[in-house]
Amino acid sequence: MVSDAATPQAAGADELSTAGRRQTRTLAGDAWRSFRKNKAALIGLVFIVFIVFVAIFAPLLAPTGYAEQDLLAVTQPPSRAHWLGTDQLGRDILSRLIYGSRVSLLVGVVVQIVILAIGVPVGLVAGYFPGKVDTFLMRVVDVLYAFPNLLFVIIIMTYLRAQFQTVDSGPLLPLKTFDRATGGLLGVYIGLGLVSWLTVSRLVRGQIMSLRNKEFVEAARCIGSTNSRIISRHLLPNTLPVIIVATTLGLPAAILGEAGISFLGLGVTVPTPSWGSMISDGVALLRSYPHILFSPAVALSLTVLSFNFVGDGLRDALDPWVQR
Repeated sequence: MVSDAATPQAAGADELSTAGRRQTRTLAGDAWRSFRKNKAALIGLVFIVFIVFVAIFAPLLAPTGYAEQDLLAVTQPPSRAHWLGTDQLGRDILSRLIYGSRVSLLVGVVVQIVILAIGVPVGLVAGYFPGKVDTFLMRVVDVLYAFPNLLFVIIIMTYLRAQFQTVDSGPLLPLKTFDRATGGLLGVYIGLGLVSWLTVSRLVRGQIMSLRNKEFVEAARCIGSTNSRIISRHLLPNTLPVIIVATTLGLPAAILGEAGISFLGLGVTVPTPSWGSMISDGVALLRSYPHILFSPAVALSLTVLSFNFVGDGLRDALDPWVQR
């Protein structure tokens, strides 16, 4: 009798334990399960991982140096010696394409760091402190929105390059050294970063404004939490999904921005390869040697498309209101 009575109780306890384990779910786990259902986003993620791998191991994967010339194989079409052909100076296009991925990814990452360092704090402060603080910060954002982005970046680039030509010592020397080490990309980092944080600040501000009067924020105020603690411990974590999606969608915008600047001849300094400068070289020789344009154009398009797919997938996965 005792064993018969104990058996149902044990079975019930096991069922409750199993149900409890099944109900233990995290935001990251739910987001990943939702993200996996988006095939386009998953394919985009695989391609991004592949591009990152290529960029990291570029010296091992590239057949030749990106500036190495073969004057006997100028504008050669794809062949066994040069899989993607050579350009007008006899440089291997595949090698330059591989090294160019470093420039594109580095610009995307560094520009996003600048954007987050400026846009997130501005959005947090503007959203949490309504009134004069919010009005002042948003008017600054509106004024900066009025500037043409490309023109602003060109002004920054030309000013810095003019200044660095006459710098031999002083506080600008480390900046000149860094600019030279990155292939002349310091102006791109600064220019794109200063014109791209505006959207992030507004997104974060809107999220904070919708959360600042919620019950958990009022409870934190009631127990004596300071404004800085409420912002950092309660509001900022709840804006992370918005920040993550904005960062993922901002990466392709930064990559396209750098490609456009390099296409105009104001990006990386020669002979450092960039997909934008390679496209510029290919456009001039499009009719005679289309293979010079094809490879960097396809690489740039697929990379930007992959980031957009991943950004859309993350937006759907992290948004609890999305109806599938």
